[in-house]
Amino acid sequence: MKKRGLAHQKENYAKSPKDIPVWALPQAEIYPATDSSAQGLSHLEAIERIKKYGKNEFTQEKRQPAWLIFLLQFRSPLVFILLIAAVIAYFLGDHLDAIVIISIVVLNAGLGFYQEYKAERSLRELRKFITHHNNVLRDGHVLTLDSREIVPGDVVYLQRGDIVPADIRLFQVENLSTDESTLTGESFPVEKTSSAINPKYSLPQDLKNMALAGSTISSGTGEGIVITTGNKTFLGKTAHYLAEGESHGEFHKGILKFSNFLLKIVLITTIIVFAVNAFLDKEIITSFLFAIALAVGITPEVLPIIITVALSNGAQNMAKEKVVIKKLASIEDIGNMDILCSDKTGTLTEGKMSLSSYVNIQNKKDPKILLYGLLCNSIKKEKHHYSFENPIDRAIVESPDIKKIAPEAKQYHLLQENEFDFTRRMMSVLVLKEKTKMLIVKGAAETLLAECTFIDKKTKITSLLRQELEERVKKYEQTGLKPIAIAEKISTKDITTKDDEQGLTLLGFLLFHDPPKKIVREALHTLQKQDVQVKIITGDSPEITHHVCREVNLPIVGERILLGSELEKMNPTMFNAMCNNYNVFARVSPEQKLKIVKALQERGHIVGFLGDGINDAPALHQADVGITVNTASSVAKGTADIILLHKSLNVLSQGIREGRKTFGNIMKYIFNTISANFGNMFTIAISSFFLRFIPLLPSQILLANFLTDFPMLTLSKDRVDEELLHKPRRWNIKFISKFMYLFGIISSFFDLLFIVPLILVFKVTPELFRTAWFTLSILTELVGTFTIRTRKAFYRSKPSLWFVGMSIFTVALTVLIITSRWGNKIFSFVRIPPAILLYCFGVLTLYVIALEIAKRKFYKKVGE
Repeated sequence: MKKRGLAHQKENYAKSPKDIPVWALPQAEIYPATDSSAQGLSHLEAIERIKKYGKNEFTQEKRQPAWLIFLLQFRSPLVFILLIAAVIAYFLGDHLDAIVIISIVVLNAGLGFYQEYKAERSLRELRKFITHHNNVLRDGHVLTLDSREIVPGDVVYLQRGDIVPADIRLFQVENLSTDESTLTGESFPVEKTSSAINPKYSLPQDLKNMALAGSTISSGTGEGIVITTGNKTFLGKTAHYLAEGESHGEFHKGILKFSNFLLKIVLITTIIVFAVNAFLDKEIITSFLFAIALAVGITPEVLPIIITVALSNGAQNMAKEKVVIKKLASIEDIGNMDILCSDKTGTLTEGKMSLSSYVNIQNKKDPKILLYGLLCNSIKKEKHHYSFENPIDRAIVESPDIKKIAPEAKQYHLLQENEFDFTRRMMSVLVLKEKTKMLIVKGAAETLLAECTFIDKKTKITSLLRQELEERVKKYEQTGLKPIAIAEKISTKDITTKDDEQGLTLLGFLLFHDPPKKIVREALHTLQKQDVQVKIITGDSPEITHHVCREVNLPIVGERILLGSELEKMNPTMFNAMCNNYNVFARVSPEQKLKIVKALQERGHIVGFLGDGINDAPALHQADVGITVNTASSVAKGTADIILLHKSLNVLSQGIREGRKTFGNIMKYIFNTISANFGNMFTIAISSFFLRFIPLLPSQILLANFLTDFPMLTLSKDRVDEELLHKPRRWNIKFISKFMYLFGIISSFFDLLFIVPLILVFKVTPELFRTAWFTLSILTELVGTFTIRTRKAFYRSKPSLWFVGMSIFTVALTVLIITSRWGNKIFSFVRIPPAILLYCFGVLTLYVIALEIAKRKFYKKVGE
């Protein structure tokens, strides 16, 4: 399949008038070939090109058409068999029953279609909140644009962490490499060039001067011009070959296991019921229809719709709380989450670095330190507003004192840059002033100190002096300041590498401050009440981390902060134990973040990870629920399951609450369905041995199933008791099975308590028997739901108006059907005498009392 996708590439890319592919053109000819210029496109040109080429997005997004959603309502094999049986019954002369059965099945499918289609449409709308931005040159100015607004001919700036928005011909690169593993299968980063390539090459793997849409920038920076967008890119042409199946969480797996378990019971009982009725000389075709209708009636066929609707409602409610869901299953996971791993910056703190001071070795304010910080900076004046910037560099550029040293900065010429990475934790630039070449290095204080040999050109750093400098750094950090060291080195080279960052002279420190958020204390208290343990995992120093934790009142377990260097030395058993027992980690590498998440998952925890950096992507991907913010790096947003429009623990706690509401409402349907359905199944299996007639006609079973679906579908919007939101709850099939057996038997007992006197005392006709039991079945399921939906006494838990309204509607419709002439004719109902109605309400009252007593004892004994 890949070869086929690659073969289409020749038609993808723009060509010059001489029919030379754009990758074979020298830089001077790229602009004419794309009808662009060094100033970028004008605003009007961009508008015209959007009209011509369309927005930069894939139109073949996986989307189920309305007709397919409707047809999928019939995907149950039991429903399919029932329809076939109804058709057979029609041709055998049983016209009315066959038409009624088919009509009810179609109506039920229509109800499911409406709910599912609405949920699908709502989810598509929510995804519009998620945006990716890139830096584009328009009218000679660099703008940060939504990637969907990019058009062919746009000049785009790329840097580490960006997702490439389109297929781009590069004309300027600096140590640029891209990760194209999802596109070409190449597992290592691909180094890029700006030089023209032989026109005979056409496969994307060979196009070293092209940045392909969907790839990510692994290192360096680059500039290029957009050649193709959307479906015409390599990714667009081959997207359907690259699609990955969505993985399901623990809840979905549990649903699947439970559905299979229930289906086995249903099939076994259905076969028994059919065999018994056939053996007792009841009509074969009627017995078969009855057995299949029974199977349909007691199978939780609405469960997929309930889950979809509940999750969709949850996603919409979470969007109101500034939480956007990329994958619906993540709503269950965030509600079930019991550990949240989070970075310190932007979560406990404001996430907005400000430069407090700049001091030399004598601890005195020194403009030279600020000057060197400006020179050794990833944010260049002509390429500012990157989609994901280094906050340290941004704080330097935005310092009010920059104006004082700006004239002097113009005397330096940038020759080369060695960009920052999370292994070295520093960056360097080679600059030229007059005839002197200088290597300026800026980086994390403790890391850069290790590479420094002098504190001035003559004073060598002794072990005692190094210790004093390290103590000074700790004092800065203990007061909440983040020190970034500045060092220099005279160079005679024209080109430097990262290996030259040694033997340096330490000049001083830039001191930054990121204040704690005012609302964090309250948010942490809320998470504690929600039984979610917060673990802070940061690359920052233990001193700063300790200071911030103290400020926001976050208890540090054992007053110990585990360092990445300590974790590195531990064996797997010790590592897992320490990750589980402690809650604050500092100086942690991206690989260690990933290992910590894995270790917690191995202990059986549902782990959420909140991060926004490039280095957070592996942990975000590994976590049960990856959480990031809309201002995060493109890689982080691409990996995460949930995106916060505002990075706040308060916002997240609201998301957790909504996730638990969704989970609780899904479980209400499951508990109600399994108790009622198991009870009905058991009752019919027993009654088949002593009844001389079919207890309910197939059309009556399907009608009861259809009517009770109305209130059941509104459970997705029901209120949830406050106590159930205080701690995470996980799928527990043993607990559900115990619930099913106990409450199913209670349901069956009261069914038999009703139908045995109907036969022995009231001596009713088959028509009256069916009408009376049909009525009781509707009522017991409804009042049972009011009781089972809460662990409190049912009158102490307020249900939603939707559920109450639909329950009243269902009762009214039931009364109308069984008392109307057309109901009597179509469904063979008859009038129920007052004595039987009175007895029905008596049994119903005893049933509610028994449910309340059993519920109280069950939860007290079984717990969960």
